[in-house]
Amino acid sequence: MAAYTSKSDLELATLLQADDEAAYAELYRRYALMLLNHAYNKTRDREEAKDIVHEVFSMLWSRRKALRFSSNLSGFLYTAVRNIILNQVTRREVEAKYFQSMQHFADTEESIADYLIREQQLAELVEREIEQLPKKMRQVFTLSRKEYLSHQEIAEKLGISEQTVSKHVTNALKILRGKLGILVYLLWLIKF
Repeated sequence: MAAYTSKSDLELATLLQADDEAAYAELYRRYALMLLNHAYNKTRDREEAKDIVHEVFSMLWSRRKALRFSSNLSGFLYTAVRNIILNQVTRREVEAKYFQSMQHFADTEESIADYLIREQQLAELVEREIEQLPKKMRQVFTLSRKEYLSHQEIAEKLGISEQTVSKHVTNALKILRGKLGILVYLLWLIKF
């Protein structure tokens, strides 16, 4: 091991790329404490700082073949620590936004469910009122509003004039507005 203490960082990096575990151990011995202090100064959390240093050295070993070191190995290691810290800060911000979004959703979920129930009740009410229209008027109205047929297409399909179709649709809307207008107003009064 004494032979490794006298080697330069670049020599150790070259040996590391050749899978030399003793060179890796020397780099760890040389830089772990300094990197730990650097990480602690940034995070103010001793355990988190230890995790960061372990992550840096784990990355150093796992990527040893692909890494290309300049003349400043210590700069590379300090930069790796900084990048891990920045990634953690970014991840925490994303998590905070996510949890905030989930809390907002949880707070509004009740009102959304209430709105959907009221919407469903109103749709059922409209359907009941449509069912109470006279048979021919209901048939014309359904073809117009649910099947989206034009007045001409309805007239051809039912064998009646376009004017009759138009009159049925107009009368159906008047009846529904009259009945539903009062009911919707009463529902609004009850809810608020």
